[in-house]
Amino acid sequence: MLPRYFTDKLAKYGVLITALVSILVLLAIAVFIIQGGLPLFSAVNPFDFLFGQSWSPTYDEYGILSMIVGSLLVTLGSMVIAVPLGIACAILLAEVAPQRVRNLLRPAVELLVGIPSVVYGLVGIMVIVPAIRNLGGTGYSVLAAVLVLSIMVLPTIISISEDSLRAVPRTYRDGSLALGASQWQTIWHMLLPAARSGVGASIVLGMGRAIGETMAMIMVIGNAVIIPTSPLDPARTLTGNIAVEINYAAGLHENALFATGLVLLILILILNSLATLALKRGEQHA
Repeated sequence: MLPRYFTDKLAKYGVLITALVSILVLLAIAVFIIQGGLPLFSAVNPFDFLFGQSWSPTYDEYGILSMIVGSLLVTLGSMVIAVPLGIACAILLAEVAPQRVRNLLRPAVELLVGIPSVVYGLVGIMVIVPAIRNLGGTGYSVLAAVLVLSIMVLPTIISISEDSLRAVPRTYRDGSLALGASQWQTIWHMLLPAARSGVGASIVLGMGRAIGETMAMIMVIGNAVIIPTSPLDPARTLTGNIAVEINYAAGLHENALFATGLVLLILILILNSLATLALKRGEQHA
């Protein structure tokens, strides 16, 4: 049997090496994307690339503004729907529902996390797109993408928020109830503020999944390179643009798709940083 000191040292260096490997993998991915995308800017002005509305590889026109707008619209729209629903469901599972109901619903929510995105896309095509078609247009639209994404990010928000609520010490609940607060007052004024970090993390992770989703978006959003002016209009996301065209891209076109990936990476970093900053400010003012 190994001495405890040696075991602790071994575990410490094992975790350190694993963490360093993870960081190196992430850096290697970033370098790979940058190397593939930077050659584009020797032929295309970065301003025209970011704010141009024309994407036509045949004529060497590469403007991704419509895709940036499409990605932001579907991401923010899905979060507007999914965040209140997810937190409400997490409160139900953690604080309100009887144990028997929790035992039934929690595995169902965890099962939804593992469903492939192509299945969500199929459900969107068979159910949501025809329903939206009755409102106007072809049904393949920003609204369809928002609804599908809302369903996809819900399990992430519910699972992490519920775990955060359960992690709040029992003494917080008992103290609040002992002071005469109702159960809902305790949840709203005590438990949710105490679990703010975990709930915020669930929102950040959900947002990351929403903006990075590809397959389901390709299937329901219509993939039209236009800036949508209505929820019923089609659009194209940054991820969808890469996935649709990478198979036949070459030369400058391929560089433009790598540059699209670079913009997507920067966009995710900005959104995550803003969400983390807002979370920290909320904790300081709590």
